[in-house]
Amino acid sequence: MSLNDLICKNAKPKEKEYKLSDSEGLYLLVKPNGTRSWCMKYRFAGKERKLSIGLYPAVSLSAAREKRSEARKLLEAGTDPSQMKKQEKRMLVVKEQNSFEAVAREWHENNKHQWTEDHAKAILHRLDHDIFSEIGHRPIAEIKALELLGALKKIEKRGAHELAHRTLQYCTRIFRYAVLTGRAEHNPAVDLIDALKPVIHTHYKALDVKDLPDFMKCLEKNEARLFKLTRLAVKMLLLTFVRTGELIYARWEEFDEAEATWYIPAERMKKRRPHIVPLSTQVLEILQELRKFRGESDFLFPSQVKHNATMSNNTVLGAIKRMGYKGKTTGHGFRALAMTALKEKLNYRHEVIDRQLAHAHKNKIVAAYDRAEFLDERRKMMQDWADFVDMQTAIT
Repeated sequence: MSLNDLICKNAKPKEKEYKLSDSEGLYLLVKPNGTRSWCMKYRFAGKERKLSIGLYPAVSLSAAREKRSEARKLLEAGTDPSQMKKQEKRMLVVKEQNSFEAVAREWHENNKHQWTEDHAKAILHRLDHDIFSEIGHRPIAEIKALELLGALKKIEKRGAHELAHRTLQYCTRIFRYAVLTGRAEHNPAVDLIDALKPVIHTHYKALDVKDLPDFMKCLEKNEARLFKLTRLAVKMLLLTFVRTGELIYARWEEFDEAEATWYIPAERMKKRRPHIVPLSTQVLEILQELRKFRGESDFLFPSQVKHNATMSNNTVLGAIKRMGYKGKTTGHGFRALAMTALKEKLNYRHEVIDRQLAHAHKNKIVAAYDRAEFLDERRKMMQDWADFVDMQTAIT
């Protein structure tokens, strides 16, 4: 007798598992723990086999019968339905492992040693926010150029043209990695080089040297009511003209105050090379002030809300905005200001300034030489720069 929904619903567990037969090999297996599952008994190549169809009531009686009919058609075509099911599961696993997101995360893991920690996090965040949600689930070998372009165009519609181009660069590298590792045969990203709107690059806003006296007076008067730690960060950034991230994540262990030297490790530098910053007497005085805020933190500029974390990267930019200099300069703009003043006012050679700015050498052979090149000149230059800034503060 065939089953009906009432029989299935009222099937109670017993001390031993038992079967409730339907027809054409389909039956409901009831286990002592109460689990009820659909199975199908059949013969293939002269042997009795079993196909698991699913749990009841998630798989209804009618659905189980449909799956039984599909299995019967496979048998008639000479295919073992159980082996077919296993193959489909394997293919699903392969697809998941070879999805765009899976390959992208693998690529990111293999390459993150090249980047600073912040940059590595930023790359993954951009992919997660803009790309994974669009094509992350798709098998990377099946993705066409138009699919990728659709995701990039959504970034472009936000007005983030440079980010769209940067994301395309990441995707190009991910697809290249997929091709090299046998997960794809073609890199569709290379077909999109001219598909995005061009980016018009602009330089970071920077103060003119003649504006420095007013800026320093504004910082000293502190009418913006900046927290002292923030003011010290702004001043130290100006005096050392390192990148904002290099300052924010500075650790006390990197400083040798006896030698008046700050040693920034390679992993925190943009170009992944260690960097030396000679410290002026003014910066050494700032370090003494910063000790008052140290507590148990390893960082020079600790967060006021998170234990052993740093102040936000936006803190300096926010301070500049509150001082009334939004659109006139940024923390990065201090680097351009220092270069201009050191060349035009203090007459230092470009190569000495360039080395202190930790710019990458275009010549790889030159780049391999001593990274402390011009160090004596740089020590004098950094003190001259700090004295020059002090002089601006004194100008009435």
